[in-house]
Amino acid sequence: MVLVALLCLLFYARLPGRLASEADYRAVAERLQAELKPGDAVLLFPWWTERARLYLPPEVPVYGYLGSDRDELTRHPRIWVLGEPRLPNADEDDFLKAFRPYRTPVGQPFQAGNLTLTLYTNGRYRPHRFVASEAYASARVYLESPDGTRRPCPFDGRAHRCPGPPHLYVAPEWHEIHYEPRHCLWMHPPGGKDRLVAEFDNVPGGTGLRLEGGLIFEYTFGRPRASNIHMGVDDARSGERLVDVVVRQGVPGVYEAERELPPGEPRTVKVWSQADNAEARQLCLDVFALGSAGGSP
Repeated sequence: MVLVALLCLLFYARLPGRLASEADYRAVAERLQAELKPGDAVLLFPWWTERARLYLPPEVPVYGYLGSDRDELTRHPRIWVLGEPRLPNADEDDFLKAFRPYRTPVGQPFQAGNLTLTLYTNGRYRPHRFVASEAYASARVYLESPDGTRRPCPFDGRAHRCPGPPHLYVAPEWHEIHYEPRHCLWMHPPGGKDRLVAEFDNVPGGTGLRLEGGLIFEYTFGRPRASNIHMGVDDARSGERLVDVVVRQGVPGVYEAERELPPGEPRTVKVWSQADNAEARQLCLDVFALGSAGGSP
């Protein structure tokens, strides 16, 4: 016990020399402010070094959550990695093994005390030609029965609100899906065989149509009577199923599916969710039309 106590004292005695100072953060923020370009993002390493958010320019998105080193970050052609490699359990080799595929460092890292700032080009970048959560205000939303009957969900300026319980609406919100914060469309399924549908116009051809979504984290587990959720995207004109996903009860995470849309005129799509038993099926999803990897902004 004496040895353990001595080791603990040694750990805490050495810790201040590994932490970043306020001057370090301000130096990094100034460097970043001077070199930022539209579309840039900052990725924290280790992911839990949240103090940096207090100093970074407010216009730059900052990512840091369990598993963020593996995030594709497809919205961003350039990524600044803000690292504190001297912190306990900050394994830089493991971080780079997860982060580096399809990414290339640009120039030399900037050092400010115990902080490092390194710029990378993001080979996983894909231009976002359409984002459902950004186009939600112009959507046509309704509850749809298997026989084709529709009950409109009028837009009140903030959300499309459906007849029935207050949780039946469509609007963009911030939620956590298995540790990952996401700005996505709330689309709680109505229950039974009815579907909650949001129609969107002007989805461009020649893109990758991607559906992503999942259950809000705290509602993934402990629901033995809950059923799986079905979510998908249909072509509104032909009725063709473009993509679909089954969100399985008790299996957390972000579910996704993608297919290539052929070149041609923009189309109208129906984004939908359905669950036989909708109890605690708190679903958040988004739909993207993505350009090719590495495309110009």
